[in-house]
Order: sequence, then structure tokens, then C-alpha cells
Amino acid sequence: MRRDYDAVVVGSGPNGLAAAITIAQTGRSVLVIEAARSVGGGARTEELTLPGFRHDVCSAIHPLTVSSPFFKGLGLERDGLEWVQSAVPLAHPLDDGSSVLLLRSPEETARNLGSDGPEYLSAFGPMIRDWPVLNPVVLSPLRPSEHPYKVGRFGLHALRSARSFADRFRGARARALFAGLAAHSMLPLDRAPSAAFGLVLGIAAHAVGWPFPRGGAGRITELMAERLVALGGEVVTGMRIGSFDELPRAGACLLSMSPRAIADLAGGPLPDRYRRRLRRYRYGPGVFKVDWALSGPIPWRSPDTARAATVHIGGTYEEIAESESAPWHGETHDRPFVILAQHTLFDSSRAPIGKHTAWAYCHVPAGSQVDMSERIERQVERFAPGFRELILARSTRSAIGLEAYNPNFVGGDINCGVADLRQVFFRPVMRLNPYATPARTIYVCSSATPPGGGVHGMCGYHAARTALSRSLR
Repeated sequence: MRRDYDAVVVGSGPNGLAAAITIAQTGRSVLVIEAARSVGGGARTEELTLPGFRHDVCSAIHPLTVSSPFFKGLGLERDGLEWVQSAVPLAHPLDDGSSVLLLRSPEETARNLGSDGPEYLSAFGPMIRDWPVLNPVVLSPLRPSEHPYKVGRFGLHALRSARSFADRFRGARARALFAGLAAHSMLPLDRAPSAAFGLVLGIAAHAVGWPFPRGGAGRITELMAERLVALGGEVVTGMRIGSFDELPRAGACLLSMSPRAIADLAGGPLPDRYRRRLRRYRYGPGVFKVDWALSGPIPWRSPDTARAATVHIGGTYEEIAESESAPWHGETHDRPFVILAQHTLFDSSRAPIGKHTAWAYCHVPAGSQVDMSERIERQVERFAPGFRELILARSTRSAIGLEAYNPNFVGGDINCGVADLRQVFFRPVMRLNPYATPARTIYVCSSATPPGGGVHGMCGYHAARTALSRSLR
């Protein structure tokens, strides 16, 4: 490791690596420092249960990755990244034995929703057609658009609560489908802008699908690190930074860290007032996650559920809304809403021949240490009788365990901060440029900046472009 660089990036998740690559592409020297023994942040794949069973430790399904302008330009497919698309992006089983399907075709999805089909097409159709315009706006900080009408029409829907948007549907199927999509916001469904998450994920399912990398999410960050090294960048792992004084000299320092961790860094040029504002940054509920090694595929009551790599388990809109409200009151729900991925139905490389994996999580109060595995398994069994008999081994992580694994997940918050109306636009603090700090050489590039959580690299990309225009001209 040299003594000085043009830029130093702390954190090797997708955003940190995106920042490093963006700067390295201009011919500048870049060092990435990672506290863990391997790169990856929220995109790693490990044998968590039994030998030969490969599980995504955090992120598992990647519609925002294939939508991302940064990743489109990077072209990791040329380096061997292979995207796997399930026949159906999403399935949502119901207690009547059927499953609501979100298909690539809006028309087929509408037919699956019965009498709410025409309303679904009326609401989603224009936004799906506008996706080439909306996508870069959604994945950017707040700024004027060249297409104010299309962006404004989307905003009228997106800046609402999920309940407000779902009330346009009369049937249980459409309402349940949208509730599951919006629950990714980790907000109560009666709070704005929870509808935005449901809309973006729903539109993306039609526009690009909900794919995942063959072999595991870790392939994304492994190939990003290789690309960085090919550009002349350096990566150092197993090095935890507790002070600005421990960093090599650099023209710019980009921090892919939570606001709390940045505020706690000793020394350095950040003024106390800015540190206090970072400490006021708000985090949301946590996540309890479980991975299973299975002796066979999940025996869904509805065969259609096996057509989707992603399954939303939670029944009706009302049940999901109640489940998602509970963590905000410090409670764990007896019937939690569960997001489940069944990769091995479509990617046999992740398990021994004839065996399978499954990945799932639910939302819990921040910092919770409650073991939700029994409740999650009961929810899966509800729609797939006999599921428990297939379990060979399981690996679990509580909310507090996730924070220990990745300090950016404060309290187990995988979105790195509440995405309510204030913080979805102004994160980590209210500034004209959210990536810049009062110190001219220090920048924030984690998911605590716009556009927030997800494997898209755009937080890192925008922070790097800011550093290039200010400190590295």
C-alpha cells in the first residue's frame, strides 16, 4: 500500500466499488479499504449451512442492478456475469391455494388480477412505457428533469402511501400483490412514500425482470473488484478504520459508511456541527434472516409459485400491513411478512445435485435479538405443507447479528436509513449536494445517500462524480 493516492474509498460494497471504478476510469490512482476479509458489503455469497450449499448473505434479487445506468455502462457481462431470469418475476401465494403472479407482461399480470386487471393496466401502463425516462430519475438525487410531465405523473403516485394507492383496487389479489411490493420500503403501509417502492419494483419487474447472478450475488462485487484492479486500482481487506489519521494521503476520501460510523471517526476535518447532524440521521426497523439447505424444492400448494425465483409470503393486504406496522411499535409479529428467494430452481450451481437452497427474511424492531426462524418457517409451511421436512440445515442472523456482520446495517436496517419523505430525498443530511460534506476532500457514498438502498452502485457513482468535479479536477 502506497502512502498517497488520488482517492481512497472506505468500504467495498457495490457503492464503494462503483465510486472507486468511476474514479479509476479517469486514470487516477485509487485505493479501496475494506474491514472484512473479503470484498462485497451487502453482495456476498458464502456456504452458510452445509458444504456445497451457496447462500447470498444479504442481497439476493437484483432488478435495480440490471436497471442501473452505472452497471449498464460497466458491462460486467463481458467479464462473465450471467443473469438468471425466472419464468415469473414474483409469486404471492394466497390461502385459497392460488398464487398471484407478477409476470413480465403487464397484460398477463392484469388477467391474473381478475376484475382489477383494467385498473392495474391503467395505473401501471403509462409508467411502464415511461420507464426509460423514469429509471435514471429514480436512481439519481433530487434535481430538475427534462421530462417534467412524465416525472410529475409518476411522483403523484409515488409520493403517496401504499394504502392510498392500493385503495384503487377492490379485489384481494391486486391489493395483496401491491402490499408485498410496497413492504420492501420497511415503512408502515399507511405512511408516504411507501407506494414509491411498490411502483418502482413493480415497473422494474415488467421492464427488466427480477434477475439474479448465476453462482451468487458475490459474483457482482468479485467482478467489480477485478475490474478495479485491471484499471490500476488497489484493494486492501481486513483493515478497519477508526480515525481519519489512519488513512493514506489522498485528494479525495469517499466513505461507504453509515452516518453514525462517519460521525464516530476520530480526528479529521469534519466540523462538530456536521457530525451532530449525522448522529441525528434516523434508522428504520431491522431484519431477521434465515437460509436453508433443503433436500428438495419447496412443495408449494400452488404450482405457479414454483415458477418464480422470488416469493412474497404474507396473505392479504391487511395482514401484511399489520405485520409491517409492528416493528415500528417495538413488536415482532406472529405472522410476519416474509420475502423468500428460491434460486436453485433456476440455478443448480448453488447446491449439490438434487438439493436446494432457500433464502428469506422478515422485518423486526431495530436491534432485535428475537429468533424469528420458527415463525418464518410456519409462514412458509402455511403455503407449502411439508416444507419443514425438507430442511437439512439452517443459518440464521438476527437484526443485531446483521449489524455485527456489516456495521452499515445499523440495528439490522439493510436500507441504511429510514426512507420516509424527508430522508428519501435528503440523506444523510439536508444539503444541496448530498454526497459532499463541509470538508472539501471528504464525501459520503453509502446507501445513506440518494437513491438509497439496493445493489445499483449509483450512490457511489454520483459521489465519485462529485469528487471528480470538486477535489480531483
